[in-house]
Amino acid sequence: MADMLASDQLKFFCEALAKAASDEILPRFRNLVRVDNKDENAFDPVTEADRAAEAAMRRLIAERFPEDGIDGEEHGLERGDAEAVWILDPIDGTRGFIVGLPTWGVLIGRMEGGRPRIGMMHQPFVGETFFGDCETAVLTRAGIETPLRTRPCPDLADAALLSTGPDFFSDEERPAFEAVSREAKLTRFGTDCYGYCVLAAGQADLVVEAGLKIQDIAPLIPIVEGAGGVVTDWSGGPAGSGGQVVASGDPRLHEQVLKKLSG
Repeated sequence: MADMLASDQLKFFCEALAKAASDEILPRFRNLVRVDNKDENAFDPVTEADRAAEAAMRRLIAERFPEDGIDGEEHGLERGDAEAVWILDPIDGTRGFIVGLPTWGVLIGRMEGGRPRIGMMHQPFVGETFFGDCETAVLTRAGIETPLRTRPCPDLADAALLSTGPDFFSDEERPAFEAVSREAKLTRFGTDCYGYCVLAAGQADLVVEAGLKIQDIAPLIPIVEGAGGVVTDWSGGPAGSGGQVVASGDPRLHEQVLKKLSG
């Protein structure tokens, strides 16, 4: 009961963080004045909405949990040696955000002892909030909370595969992804954080990605695992730090895909 109470308290605080971020983001959605590029050698966009939303969440964390660490996409790492570290991606899916697509989300996670403990994806424009604590997961929409469960899919030939885009794989990684994609029933790109959430909701079966940062994946692991899914790196190890990630709704499918990715 103590663990459940703590999870409920953290969920309530995550909702406050999500609201603070949304208050900064929504007025700027489809109303952007400027987009900056964080990468000299590629296109890695960031907007005023990203920076302002993360700053708003950091202020609330500093007030409520002053001893916790914070690792944010836009403003870096503070107190990284703390037992609990908040992981923030104010707009996961900035590329979709800047072209007006509602496929982005506010990602909020909390690591305890170096492992993902709770996670939230909030999409204020659509009005959906996904939350998980590695044991359970729920979707809240229009004030109604619905439990999340992944769906059975033991065979790759029956699987719906999601990924953010083929350009995120290196030349060495792309053949492994394509080997999985060729056998899947269908493949859809452009999903960003939403891919993991619809997998948790039983609408898709598999997400395969590479080049992820900790902020891209750590908040989503408790949602997928809480709904009954599996998230690892391509070799079957922990995925909380990012890199090559595979998420499956069915553990039997996961084992099948790991063999293909490692092969």
